[in-house]
Amino acid sequence: MVRVRDMRNDGGMSKVVLDMSLSVDGFVAGPDDTPGQGLGADGEVLHDWLAGGGDDRTSLRPTDAPGALVIDEVLQTGAVLVGRRTFELAAGWGGDHHGGVAIFVLTRNPPDEPAPGSATYVTDIESAVARAKEAAGDRDILLHGASAAQALLRAGLVDELQLHLVPVLLGQGRRLFDDLPPDHVELELVRELQGPGVLHLRYRLRKEAG
Repeated sequence: MVRVRDMRNDGGMSKVVLDMSLSVDGFVAGPDDTPGQGLGADGEVLHDWLAGGGDDRTSLRPTDAPGALVIDEVLQTGAVLVGRRTFELAAGWGGDHHGGVAIFVLTRNPPDEPAPGSATYVTDIESAVARAKEAAGDRDILLHGASAAQALLRAGLVDELQLHLVPVLLGQGRRLFDDLPPDHVELELVRELQGPGVLHLRYRLRKEAG
């Protein structure tokens, strides 16, 4: 069964959307994730769906309709929030994640050199989210990285999760949802799409009023 709703921004309010590929046992990277091997040992399997079964393994736009849809949504976001470690493992995306949108890199200790391209180092989570929302306007904000995700979840600043569940058990590596407080967080499934070798799940976080 596929449940679909229009995932474009509702009511002109920008949402923070965590977007990550992960294994069934909850890892977003294998062990030994280092520059040049950002997804760790054997972790590239988590991004195989980006080629959608096509011959071009370097393509970042899947050939299947569900995969193309979710990637097109990513490319419509108006700003990016990312942890410094993830940013550096991705070589800063050359200073441009997509379309020249502003990138806010969360770090406790900004380096002396400015971040490349459209990226800016930010030390305060709430300030980073506020600046990302200002930059994004009525578009959503893309959130990347396990540590950044955990920090924003702890602060109650994540609105939706878009998880690309890959049918593999990595067994070790970097988990997405480690180090969270023992709070019960309700999720509402708003969309489920089946692609080749991946299940795209989108959840809305249910937040208590007030």
